Amino acid sequence: MMNSLPAPENLSIKIESLKNVLHGDRNVTVSMLRLDQINPFVSGNKIFKLHYFLADAKKSIHKKVITFGGAYSNHLAATAFVCNEAGLKSIGFVRGEKPGLLSHTLQFCIENNMQLEFINRASYKEINEEQFLHQLTGTYGEHTLIPEGGFSIQGVNGAALIGDYFNSRQFTHVCCTVGTATTFAGLINAVKNETAVIGFSALKNLHDINERLSKLKIDERKNYSFIEDYHFGGYAKKTPELISFMNLFYSNNKIPLDFVYTGKMMFGVYDLINKGYFPFGSRILCIHSGGLQGNGSLPDGTLTFNFM
Repeated sequence: MMNSLPAPENLSIKIESLKNVLHGDRNVTVSMLRLDQINPFVSGNKIFKLHYFLADAKKSIHKKVITFGGAYSNHLAATAFVCNEAGLKSIGFVRGEKPGLLSHTLQFCIENNMQLEFINRASYKEINEEQFLHQLTGTYGEHTLIPEGGFSIQGVNGAALIGDYFNSRQFTHVCCTVGTATTFAGLINAVKNETAVIGFSALKNLHDINERLSKLKIDERKNYSFIEDYHFGGYAKKTPELISFMNLFYSNNKIPLDFVYTGKMMFGVYDLINKGYFPFGSRILCIHSGGLQGNGSLPDGTLTFNFM
């Protein structure tokens, strides 16, 4: 049951220094917060973003969770796993028609007793509308609703708990990957002093980032920036250059990355260092947000390392 997963405040999380193979002579240090090592199935930022939702669901009478995601959603996989561990019923609404062959991620969700409901992309755009949410309750009964990617104040407050694991180290920059922007917002609220938070978009055309951050009620006095240049074509898109970088990164550091999120972030961090983006003497912390199960969709032999 859920007792097998420690609470976010009781985790043992390492910060590892990365080799300066590509950093030139700018005296920049790069470290990584290894959230991917928390648990192989609910790794990275997921245990933080889901924390307050799961607490509510476990206290409820209905013991039921409904959430949303795409066919390769780390959020769906993590929610399925933690609900199964906690004895909660989970229902996942999947964007798009049901494919003939389910993705590695969706198969994992089914193995963890998540009920999958497929809805077309037009209808999926309405999942946050009041009428759609009212219909959910009418069809599935009372439940704890978790927005896609945990996008909510509850999700932000959970993600902000990550700050407890690095704030004492006085990094000049904290870097994360951005999907829904929930973790990005949580980190912005969590950092102390003048630490800059940099979000690297994993999606193409995430033009509503400012609106998202406003809805998530970030502390606008904080120092943060959003970079869109390293999405490699869009969500879950990849190029040979990205895959080669991930393999080289593992060879140098023995840390696996995923091609949807963390691989893009780290490529961006290294590229910006070499372009002189970071001031001399910067101390950069990169948040490894897990999501390695997404690599299961790659053909055998694409990566030179095991990721699970």
